Amino acid sequence: MRPALLAVALSALVACTPAPPGLEVFVKTNHGALVQDISAGGGPTLAEALARAGVPEGDRAARTLQLQADAGLYASSPGALVTALSIYGR
Repeated sequence: MRPALLAVALSALVACTPAPPGLEVFVKTNHGALVQDISAGGGPTLAEALARAGVPEGDRAARTLQLQADAGLYASSPGALVTALSIYGR
């Protein structure tokens, strides 16, 4: 899916997929480190974000690959990253 189309689709899901408490603040506060961890295929900040989002441990490697596929979108839009993590945790 093209990043622009993905951004629109994720934005539409924001209203019906509220972020777990504290996730949005965590992502916005640690956005730079999260982008680095996504690019690297993992790291402590991404692990913490996945845990805060409630992503099951067995799903985290696959979700990290999915985040890597759209790394450019998440680098430019912390809100899209919050939404993706929220969806993955459901």
